[in-house]
Amino acid sequence: MALHVFFLIVTTTIVATTVSATDHIVGANKGWNPGINYTIWSNNQTFYVGDFISFRYQKAQHNVLQVDKVGYNNCTIEGALGNWSSGKDFILLDKSKRYYFICGIGGCSNGMKVSVLVHPLSPPPRSDAVSAVHSSEKSAAPVTFRGNFGSILVFVGLSMTICMLQDLMSFG
Repeated sequence: MALHVFFLIVTTTIVATTVSATDHIVGANKGWNPGINYTIWSNNQTFYVGDFISFRYQKAQHNVLQVDKVGYNNCTIEGALGNWSSGKDFILLDKSKRYYFICGIGGCSNGMKVSVLVHPLSPPPRSDAVSAVHSSEKSAAPVTFRGNFGSILVFVGLSMTICMLQDLMSFG
């Protein structure tokens, strides 16, 4: 019985910690300001669908516009695809593609522009790659998903918990 309780605790911990999206803070501790090379910053990041990119800045001085490649290269705001101005903007990267962001209040010409390439989510591991003797032990194997799989993991976690509780009841 102690072993089943142990598996229950481990399973709950695994389910609670496997879903994660990364918040990429543009410029890290330097924030969204003129004179920073955001190309170097973005090249040191790996972005996945479901991650966030966030911009921190003085809202009276700057903003963030999502633009196309032409707007990015020419620092033009016509046809902007998005506009944020709170000073602490969180933007969901919900598609696998290249995103372009600029400051639309004159900062773009001073280097306030960043382009990020968002990668698709990794495919889940093959089910035959997990080997176990008992079906409930196989279900409890740690599986890490990247992105928005919260609903799936909660369902799997609840299913495993129910199976383990049924095992506990059959021994008692």
